[in-house]
Amino acid sequence: MSYLSYYGLQFNPFDKQSLTVKDRFQSHDIATMLSMFDYVKNTHRIGVFTAAPGKGKTFGLHCFADSLNPNLFNMQYIPLSTVSISEFYKQFCMVLGLEIRGGKPRMFQAIQQQIDYFYREKRHFILAIDEAQYLSTAVLNDLKMLMNSEYDSVNKFTLILCGEPYLFHTLRKPVHEALRQRVTVKYDFQGLTDEELPEYVLHKIRLAGGAPSIIDPAALAAVHGNAQGNPRIVDNIMTSALLLGAQNEHKTIDADIILSAVSNNNF
Repeated sequence: MSYLSYYGLQFNPFDKQSLTVKDRFQSHDIATMLSMFDYVKNTHRIGVFTAAPGKGKTFGLHCFADSLNPNLFNMQYIPLSTVSISEFYKQFCMVLGLEIRGGKPRMFQAIQQQIDYFYREKRHFILAIDEAQYLSTAVLNDLKMLMNSEYDSVNKFTLILCGEPYLFHTLRKPVHEALRQRVTVKYDFQGLTDEELPEYVLHKIRLAGGAPSIIDPAALAAVHGNAQGNPRIVDNIMTSALLLGAQNEHKTIDADIILSAVSNNNF
């Protein structure tokens, strides 16, 4: 018998591939991020969102994208690793469906013309850059120039920068003063609160058809004590705990199973 059958689960609710945006747990972080997204999307401004790995900023982006009317908004997403300015422009051209031709000046011009076209056609363009802490000074400077339009009087697209908390430190550098002044909203994810974490676990168990009784309150407290509000760590601990619990024929996951899962996987 699989661990899922043992606990009466239709699927592993702690595997991110098993759930869709509509199944999300509406944490304070996600609700705040979506509210701020709604503001910047309607004002053609810049929003900066940061979080430690696993706290849900990328998932928040997916939730936002899913909420948009594709007839009114054109949102494009660029997930970054460390890239050169030339590589960044190539990625930008690709998401806009532009042919990659020439060097940076030619690509810059093509991107600017495409953004102008979207603006004239009232097709609101939103660029979301994930892992933006890796953006170089050169790329950030060029993003500022792309935001400049018609003597600084019109913003023709919305820019969303998501990354790890170091992104805030980068933007505080004097060289980025002009870009930082354009940032309308900024938010740093705090993680699941003390009240939210047990609700998050039980919410996911219910989504998979399981009964809340498969985990006891002491186990939920043990998850909280080891996950520090990080949803990804919660998911990893719970997946391991389900496997261990079934292997040891524990109908209810208790605190000892949680501690074993933490110990076995060095969470």
